[in-house]
Amino acid sequence: MRHGKKFNHLGRKSAHRKATLRNMVIALITHKRINTTLAKAKALRAYAEPIITKAKTNDMHNRRVVFSYLQHNDATGELFGPVAEKIGDRPGGYLRVIKTGFRLGDGAEMAMIEFVDFNEVYTTGGADQKSGKTRRSRRGGGSGAAAPAAATAEEE
Repeated sequence: MRHGKKFNHLGRKSAHRKATLRNMVIALITHKRINTTLAKAKALRAYAEPIITKAKTNDMHNRRVVFSYLQHNDATGELFGPVAEKIGDRPGGYLRVIKTGFRLGDGAEMAMIEFVDFNEVYTTGGADQKSGKTRRSRRGGGSGAAAPAAATAEEE
């Protein structure tokens, strides 16, 4: 029985699972966004967020701890460089999981996992807020055309 076992084993032995999550964290740090199954994305979020928290303070001890998890020089440097600058003031919740549908081959539920601060579409508010105007639409929409006609009738 599996009473009290809280994390997803992903159908792998512990060494294989650790290697899978390590490779996925390296790919996530390198590319800032990856597509995977929903179960792996949720497991990756639980695995990666403590590593990202350690990267917020740049000292030798935290660099060595993060490198012991990743075993990758470029990803460690990237994590302590540009990634740590963007997430420095965030108290947690560095990753976002977005469901993207089902895989065609086997029907597995797919998801995209990404850094919250590296997606400019969500952080800036989209294209509508850049111009300062919000687009609003209503059903019926007759009030926009009727107002100028009423104003010209009053002027006469």
